[in-house]
Amino acid sequence: MIVGDAEKFINDADNTYGGKIVVNPSGGLMSKGHPLGATGLAQCTELVWQLRGQADKRQVPEAKIALQHNIGLGGACVVTMYRKG
Repeated sequence: MIVGDAEKFINDADNTYGGKIVVNPSGGLMSKGHPLGATGLAQCTELVWQLRGQADKRQVPEAKIALQHNIGLGGACVVTMYRKG
């Protein structure tokens, strides 16, 4: 992606199913009520299900890699990459 292309990326629906990159197929943290601590586990679980092909209607076709990004209280930040083995 090129700097300044975010609007086009979203308007072209490249951030959802059928697009280039699917973002938050489970609805994101707010869909879970954003419970402290559990959000990271929910992200991890969703990504593992995606890579295993077990995400039912949320399944991203041919998912091979996944990125988890979680920022917590006090500035804690975790970024994790997953790949299908």
